[in-house]
Amino acid sequence: METQTIDTAIFTSSHPDVVKRTCVSGLVFSLVMMLVGGLIFASVFEMNDKSSTLSMALMVMGTAFILLGMFRLFWKSKEVVYLPTGSVTKERSVFFDLKYLGGLTDMVESGRLNGEAEVKSCSSGNVRMDVLISQDRKFAAVQLFQFVPYAYAPVTSVHYFTGSDAVAVSAFL
Repeated sequence: METQTIDTAIFTSSHPDVVKRTCVSGLVFSLVMMLVGGLIFASVFEMNDKSSTLSMALMVMGTAFILLGMFRLFWKSKEVVYLPTGSVTKERSVFFDLKYLGGLTDMVESGRLNGEAEVKSCSSGNVRMDVLISQDRKFAAVQLFQFVPYAYAPVTSVHYFTGSDAVAVSAFL
């Protein structure tokens, strides 16, 4: 288990075994969406009646496909991967009531996150746990935040778990 400074946020922190890389399937899908949108948009210019409802609908649909493809290309074509296993990681935030802050802090600091604790998550709360966990459950990164007026402030530094410790984090969630 390693830690970093408390100012580092979990989703922006760097770990030597975690890298961000381009998702080839997401990239291809984005380019196909943009191409289909361009073809739909271009088909409007081949129509005889360019002011018809159908041509306007095709123009809107083509523009929507192009814009969605661009959005996916620039913001959704990257994935975070845990290198030792090649597993893609997922980011999520879990919220807890403020009364669990002490227990959660102790659990994260000691590295003993387990499913047997009496801590219950809720849909929103004053305590937020940011988690980055690989799909094969061999890697996890955890950080706690507390809501102070207008923002969440870090309570713990980023803690990294591998192997059976990462499986325990997954079971806790």
